[in-house]
Amino acid sequence: MVTSVVLINVQRGQVNETAQRLLEIEGVAEVYSVTGEYDLVALLRFANYEHLAQVVPEQILSIPAITHTNTLMAFKCFSREDLQQAWDIGVE
Repeated sequence: MVTSVVLINVQRGQVNETAQRLLEIEGVAEVYSVTGEYDLVALLRFANYEHLAQVVPEQILSIPAITHTNTLMAFKCFSREDLQQAWDIGVE
C-alpha cells in the first residue's frame, strides 16, 4: 500500500467545497482542514505508485480552487496500535 500526504492551499472561501471534491477522488482516504501554512491535508492510499502519479497531477490539480500542493511520500507508518501489539506478543 502506497500512502501519501498532500498539503494543499486553496482560494479563500473554498476550503469546504474543495475538501468535498477531493473526497470524490478514488484513493483519497481522508481530508483535514488545518491551520498554518496550508488549508487542507489529504491522505491518499493506493495499491501502487503509478496510480498516485496519475491522481495528483491529473485529478487533484484539476480542481480550480487549488492553488498549490506539496506531496509527501510516506516510507513507514508508526501508530499506537503497532506499539500496543508489540507489548501484547505472547500475552493470552
